[in-house]
Amino acid sequence: MRAFLPSDSCKETQLNAINPQSWLQVERGKFSKLSSSCTTASSSIESFIKVPEPPIVPFFKPVDYVEVLAQIHEELESCSLQERSNLYLLQFQIFRGLGETKLMRGSLRSAWQKAGTVHERLVFVAWLKYEKQGEELIVDLLATCNKCAQEFGPMDVASQFPVEVDGASQETVVTDGEKSLKNVNFWIGDEKIVCRRQKIASLSAPFHAMLNGYFNESLCEDIDLSENNISPLGLRTISVFSVTGCLSDVPPDLLLEILVFANKFCCERLKDACDRKLASSVCTKDDAVELMEYAIEENSPVLAASCLQVFLHELPDCLNDERVVEIFSHADRQQRLIMAGQACFSLYCLLSEVAMNLDPRSDNTVCFLEQLIESAETDRQRLLAFHQLGCVRLLRKEYDEAESLFERAVGLGHVYSIAGLARLGYIKGHKLWSYEKLSSVISSVNPLGWMYQERSLYCEGDKRWEDLEKATELDPTLTYPYMYRAASLTMKQNVQAALGEINRVLGFKLALECLELRFCLYLANEDYKAALRDVQVILTLSPDYRMFEGRVAASQLRTLVHEHVDNWTTADCWMQLYDRWSSVDDIGSLSVIYQMLESGEAKGVLYFRQSLLLLRLNCPDAAMRSLELACQHASNEHERLVYEGWILYDTGHCEEALGKAEESIRTKRSFEAFFLKAYALADSSMDFSCSSTVISLLENALKCPSDNLRKGQALNNLGSVYVDCGKLDLAADCYINALKIRHTRAHQGLARVHFLRNNKAAAYEEMTKLIEKAKNNASAYEKRSEYCDRDLTKADLEMVTQLDPLRVYPYRYRAAVLMDSSKEKEAIAELSRAIAFKADLHLLHLRAAFHEHVGDVLAALRDCRAALSIDPNHQEMLELHSRVNSHEP
Repeated sequence: MRAFLPSDSCKETQLNAINPQSWLQVERGKFSKLSSSCTTASSSIESFIKVPEPPIVPFFKPVDYVEVLAQIHEELESCSLQERSNLYLLQFQIFRGLGETKLMRGSLRSAWQKAGTVHERLVFVAWLKYEKQGEELIVDLLATCNKCAQEFGPMDVASQFPVEVDGASQETVVTDGEKSLKNVNFWIGDEKIVCRRQKIASLSAPFHAMLNGYFNESLCEDIDLSENNISPLGLRTISVFSVTGCLSDVPPDLLLEILVFANKFCCERLKDACDRKLASSVCTKDDAVELMEYAIEENSPVLAASCLQVFLHELPDCLNDERVVEIFSHADRQQRLIMAGQACFSLYCLLSEVAMNLDPRSDNTVCFLEQLIESAETDRQRLLAFHQLGCVRLLRKEYDEAESLFERAVGLGHVYSIAGLARLGYIKGHKLWSYEKLSSVISSVNPLGWMYQERSLYCEGDKRWEDLEKATELDPTLTYPYMYRAASLTMKQNVQAALGEINRVLGFKLALECLELRFCLYLANEDYKAALRDVQVILTLSPDYRMFEGRVAASQLRTLVHEHVDNWTTADCWMQLYDRWSSVDDIGSLSVIYQMLESGEAKGVLYFRQSLLLLRLNCPDAAMRSLELACQHASNEHERLVYEGWILYDTGHCEEALGKAEESIRTKRSFEAFFLKAYALADSSMDFSCSSTVISLLENALKCPSDNLRKGQALNNLGSVYVDCGKLDLAADCYINALKIRHTRAHQGLARVHFLRNNKAAAYEEMTKLIEKAKNNASAYEKRSEYCDRDLTKADLEMVTQLDPLRVYPYRYRAAVLMDSSKEKEAIAELSRAIAFKADLHLLHLRAAFHEHVGDVLAALRDCRAALSIDPNHQEMLELHSRVNSHEP
């Protein structure tokens, strides 16, 4: 979820809620130094260094997510078509709780592809479209490549519903000729409408009984229908339908009149025809608002689905329309079924998420979550709904209601909701009870990092520190423990240690809240250059970011801090960028580029460089935004084509990217166009023979004008291709030339050449040079570990885990070594340590193999199924699953 549970003070958006000048003087040197008295310093620091308590997030967080994923996979193998989408939705909720965005989208796509009903398809296609907000440019670019990407476009709803014909309403021939009159005259006021008696009788059982049964009307030639709310034109249209079976060129108002009449007289074929005809006329939100009322009143599922599609297509904007919100928030069970069929829970899951992203405290959010609870059909659905509404009630300070909801979620097995109960206990003054509640959880299950993090809030001193250390050990991705330790060290006047603590997490996770805290630490230390760097990176990631609990725009703080830093010329900026790029300081490079963009230089090129750095830092959304800005600011046509090509390449459309590169080259031969073509060709072709073409393209790129930052990258890539082709001398020349222009990463390629030449010591030495030069060097330690003996390998991989605990290779290596030493339990424990906080296919695959090796078939099968939830098409995993499954008792 994009943003949830901000601090209460976020309501205070006016700038005068805090006076930046009180802690940041424009005149240099007036900010109190930490070397002054402890009391003064602490007072100065505490005025702006605050670490908010970690939020209780509205996510499904099972104690053993692997077990639940395995259960879902098993159920998917045998469930009915109608149950599949709900299982994929549950899978989505688990991945969301783990923060796995890519896997979340994969589950949504599976839910859409496997949907058994039109309502489910409507909901999940809308959800996917909502998740891909801001990616409209990609669709437009694909269109320019003559490729249709409108997979999320409007659906012909009526065609998705089967045509149901009620046998009872078919025409019946009456054999008693004396009773049977050929025609019947219906009177509406003074107007007579002549109808064929048996055709009208065939419309429904009531009409058949009236015209052919034992009622007086069966003997009458004239029948008065004036009191049945049907107009003469409406009845004439019905008469035509009774003969032809279709409704042609009937205006919507008349269709509505006929629909009501058909419903009243149980004319199912006529009602279905009206329903479908009206559904095709729903074009705008206003149409949908008006017609949804009729659809619900007259139980017209096709019309209701068509209206629903319009609402969902306009998310999130349609939730700003009170009429739409009214329809969704006040529907009863029957109305929900008419609107969404069996997809009611999925629908309100989506609406709740959109509403929470807009404003988690709003009444709309509460209404949708209450509807979610009403729509839930299984305990797993209920516990999620109870927990989510509990989080919103907590945020709204509706503590009694929140407590009841969390208790119900806990009662259904959601252990994480105990964190909500503990937080409420603390708010109500029962701190010891909250501590004991978490202690009970920790002692009764395999503890997770969040449990220790939460318990730390209810103790002080060494106990708190110990709990937070344990939280980091179990889940190093939690940011609160690092932030708390950094703030505590600052209060003890140990700013360098505090910076070291916050740098630990920023080394592998570029979290905005951690950047903000580090900005404050640098400010407290009067290191204005470093503070400026961090606030500029914050603005790169989130241009509208607000700091100090939402009270001050980061852009305003940047302006104030900038007063304390010397201005750089364009030449200074390029020198600084080279220095940071060559030292693999991606955060520093981002900051310099932000500053260069402020000066109004060639923005297209700079935004492009920015996107490369953001991809390296694992910020794909921000990278895509930068690429789009590069397109907007391209200085010419061939440059714009290149940036469009990179957008297509980064979103998996290699062939289309190749086309853009070729079009750019036809316009003008340029470094970036040849470079893009080389990348796209290498990825789109499985034929190894294309390597000669890739080499030629990179050589052409190097002949074109460019700066050394990009030429170093091209030389590095060219070296890699030469290595793959076995041309080690040519590869070494490329890497050496790249190093001459300070492309530091080329040390890694040169190390590989040394290794392939059987010079392991030289390879190790080369990687050591990279480690010494690179600011972000977890990957360098990991690569160096391949070029040394086991003891040194172990030391390097321990360093990798310390620098970046999200890298999975070190866990796998250590587990394999333990397994080779017949330490099976320790090997499995090593993998489990990482699996607890990272859903990774390779970790699960290896642990499944270990379980199989020790004869634990059920554990192996569990891991196989969980891994296949991550990648259902992974061939090795499928083979292992098949083998293990055959041994299941």
